Amino acid sequence: MPSFLHSICILILFFLLPFLASSSPLPNSTDLPDPDDVVRHVQRRLDLALRSKDSQPSSSCLTGNPIDDCWMCSGSDWRSDRQRLADCAIGFGRNALGGKGGPIYVVTDSSDLDAVNPKPGTLRHAVIQEGPLWIVFSADMAIHLAEELIVNSYKTLDGRGVNVHVAGGACITLQSVSHVIIHNIHVHHCVPAGNANVASSPTQYGWRSKSDGDGISLYGARDVWVDHCALSYCTDGLIDAIMGSTAITVSNSYFSHHNEVMLLGHNDDYVGDSAMQVTIAFNRFGEGLVQRMPRCRHGYFHIVNNDYRQWEMYAIGGSANPTINSQGNRYIAPSDPNAREVTKRVDTDESVWAGWNWRTEGDLMVNGAFFVPSGEALEVKYEKASSLEPKSASFVDLLTQNAGVLGGPRDNGDGTVPGVTYGGSGMTTIGGGGDGNSNGGGLGFGGLGMVFGSHADLPPLQCSSVLILSTTLIVTLFSLLCLHPL
Repeated sequence: MPSFLHSICILILFFLLPFLASSSPLPNSTDLPDPDDVVRHVQRRLDLALRSKDSQPSSSCLTGNPIDDCWMCSGSDWRSDRQRLADCAIGFGRNALGGKGGPIYVVTDSSDLDAVNPKPGTLRHAVIQEGPLWIVFSADMAIHLAEELIVNSYKTLDGRGVNVHVAGGACITLQSVSHVIIHNIHVHHCVPAGNANVASSPTQYGWRSKSDGDGISLYGARDVWVDHCALSYCTDGLIDAIMGSTAITVSNSYFSHHNEVMLLGHNDDYVGDSAMQVTIAFNRFGEGLVQRMPRCRHGYFHIVNNDYRQWEMYAIGGSANPTINSQGNRYIAPSDPNAREVTKRVDTDESVWAGWNWRTEGDLMVNGAFFVPSGEALEVKYEKASSLEPKSASFVDLLTQNAGVLGGPRDNGDGTVPGVTYGGSGMTTIGGGGDGNSNGGGLGFGGLGMVFGSHADLPPLQCSSVLILSTTLIVTLFSLLCLHPL
């Protein structure tokens, strides 16, 4: 091979390989907002809502909760202006559009008989459609999903005005999608499913391996807002976010009757979750909870004005150096004197976690509860975030008074819902996959994620994916040319 051709090959590869490396679809620090700015934005919204309530004491609408006041007290009936909700999020998930700008889709059929070709009018048919869609429900209904509900991007599940339960079967999965809002839905008694084909769009389906039995599962998802939901009694987590998920807000929801409540981060070695940013605001953590409210890895977690009424092991835990900013929460410790610490550094020596930035500010500790802060130069790190004083835990009762599904019971109780029966511990699948116990196994997405069926179209590629594939092909061709010239 002539030396000049060899030199040209090396030069081309030198320029292409860095370009390929820069084309990763995972979010990086330049894609993310300054977390201190987001914290300040939450505080400004909260301060404005509370001052508005104080200035209009005769108002029967204003509650002081900035999310609820935004859509309930806008001057028009929310029933005729449902999509205003999309303008009302706070925190890291505040840019979630859901189905804003799209048509209203009314779910009229609670059945789930075909996961590959779902019937029009069903929830599954609604969530797999392309483009923005605002999904509402025609009446009270209990939806028993035979397989995971694979939600497409730009969707809102809006349960306001009716009593909707996704319960007794598989539950909700957001995989590699964005701009999803889930509002006013009961999610409980979720069980593993899978080893089946499931549609993810009107033209494509894929093989799903066995899922874990989460209530709401995020896998590589971003711009997600979960608000005013009631979650309990699932086989695995109530809400789990892993594998690069970010830009998430969980607010105004009611959690109860569960062991491992919320997992945020895949594992300690998965550095892709360093970009995870999550706001946990105005939620009530109620009866029968054990741990993980949440359990965090790597990212930044703003936990603000929540009401922690029960835990058996700990409330907030983490590993792999997450940043935890706890502001204005009320922590009510259990009677067990050995379980009164709010925080838990999981499987980590103090010599390591002493440098993690875990901060408590304005939190109220009840019944001997205590939060162990850590990190160096905390006051310097949080100086910007504290430029507007966070609201103390004295506002928790006011801010969480409507936590959970509006117009229905906060607590899913024993989970009994018309049209759905439960056996044993309430974890038994009826007509679907799963073994009814904690043996969920794996991530539920298989080694390569969705495997598309022989009659299904390939999924549309995102720009970043096209860029990566194209560059990879070019690099491969040049490498072969250099090694084996014609």
